[in-house]
Amino acid sequence: MSCDSDKENSPQKVLNSIDNRSCTKPEKRVWFKGVRSSKFRHVYGEPAKRDKCYDNIQITKNAHDSQFCAVNPKFLAVVTEVAGGGAFIVVPITCTGRLDFNASKVTGHSGPIMDIKWNPFNDNVIASCSDDCTIKLWHIPDDGLAVHLTDWLVELQGHKRRVAYIEWHPTAENVLFSAGFDHLIIVWDIEKGEAINVIDCHRDVIHSMSLNRDGSLLATTCKDKRLRVIEPRSGIVKSEGICHDGSKASKVVFLGSTGRLLTTGFSRYSDRRYAVWDQNELSKPLFSDTIDSSSGIVFPFYDPDTNIVFLAGKGDGNIRFYEISDEPPYIHYLSQVISGNPQRGLGVMPKRGLRTSQCEIYRFYKLHATKGLCEPISMVVPRKSDQFHEDLYPNTAAPKPAMSAQEWIKGANAPPILMSMKAGETIIDIAAIKQRRLKPHAESPALDNNRKKFHFLSTETIPDYRPKSIVITEQNEKNKKTTTNQTTKFQQLQQRFSQIELGGKDVPLLRNINSIGDNILTEHDLRLAYQSQSEENRKLKKQLANSEQRVKELEEMLRRFTSK
Repeated sequence: MSCDSDKENSPQKVLNSIDNRSCTKPEKRVWFKGVRSSKFRHVYGEPAKRDKCYDNIQITKNAHDSQFCAVNPKFLAVVTEVAGGGAFIVVPITCTGRLDFNASKVTGHSGPIMDIKWNPFNDNVIASCSDDCTIKLWHIPDDGLAVHLTDWLVELQGHKRRVAYIEWHPTAENVLFSAGFDHLIIVWDIEKGEAINVIDCHRDVIHSMSLNRDGSLLATTCKDKRLRVIEPRSGIVKSEGICHDGSKASKVVFLGSTGRLLTTGFSRYSDRRYAVWDQNELSKPLFSDTIDSSSGIVFPFYDPDTNIVFLAGKGDGNIRFYEISDEPPYIHYLSQVISGNPQRGLGVMPKRGLRTSQCEIYRFYKLHATKGLCEPISMVVPRKSDQFHEDLYPNTAAPKPAMSAQEWIKGANAPPILMSMKAGETIIDIAAIKQRRLKPHAESPALDNNRKKFHFLSTETIPDYRPKSIVITEQNEKNKKTTTNQTTKFQQLQQRFSQIELGGKDVPLLRNINSIGDNILTEHDLRLAYQSQSEENRKLKKQLANSEQRVKELEEMLRRFTSK
């Protein structure tokens, strides 16, 4: 009996009874369900103090699902409520506090404004789309608006119904996308003021659109519940699939250069959901999950530098943020900013306008739904040192285009030109430029003039701090010299051509030269005459007002005399 028991309990018997399957390494990596390590795990939202907010703004009450707010390192623009037509205010980013009730506005649209976007390569140019079926571009001076702005740079007409959304191309200069309620997306060349392409592949109202990192693909969501990835130059739909089952609007954003997209929408039971998709296969999502059961539309904002996506619901005060990875489930919840004040819209500051000394990785400009307040909210990584942290601030997109509109139209693609967040220096990728392999092309005179105009508008004005008397004296001397030189040159041309025996072919040439000389000679004189005429008109108006006042006094005296 003892021998048998010893055999059963022998070491070899015990080793053979161990299940070795529990000790083997799994063939497939499983999702980690615990606390995930991340340097953005403790990111928190820091609302600005009241004196750093923008107060007393008549924020629009339009029910359209856009942000109504646009911001860059120079200006803040907010769509306002007006009686008839459409308008938005533009204030310098440093002018915080309570704004003037009669602040100057941009008031050139004849219908309510639906969306506004700043040019990523020119901080003084902003585009707006409206209910009047037009898109207009405006130039804002460096010191802001002194009077109401009604003169636009370019007006784009092509939509048959109101224009809902606009987007700038991320790398090509002067290329703009617009989506209207006529189910069309139009790609514009704003230098020429004409359409590059009209994309007509949607059967219903377009809810959102997003461009990938180099602008070679366009993703859209539609009321027909379909998600599409489109090649914007040809209008070909590369992939298509059912997005979300809910009837409310869904939104889409490209997740940088990862080849994936993120959409937000509603389930069949009105739960808010998000989903991650492969841009080449939209038959089913890579991952999907429920957010909550609120009713507001969720807007996604993606930061390609930190791989963080922010989900903000319209009508509630929460901003959730997630980290994007290259492995399933591709998206990981980090935290959220909770506020009791609902938001009507959110503007996003470009990365080059953030405060690196405070470890700020993102900044929202929140439009309050219940009061006329725009509140900056900074997303901060808690760190003790105020030195520059290279792991938080990789090279970001610079305000310089990687290519022209004509190069992009001909089929070129280029990644964004990068700049250092520490030194502010531009980093040019020579390999990306060579990859385009395009020959230089001749430009038409009109296109060249438009290019010079946009270049002039992007040049900063250098103030002249000299006394006014010196400046006026120099200008008068310069005008005299210019007039004398032009007169002499014209007289020489006239004498030269008067000695030539004129034929039938030479007469038009001389007539053109004479007309040009007349214009040159009389330009300064006409300006002086206009000034003197304006002064004379002002004096006549004053005399007329005095005469009318005298007539009224005499009539009053006559009435008193007759009454006696």
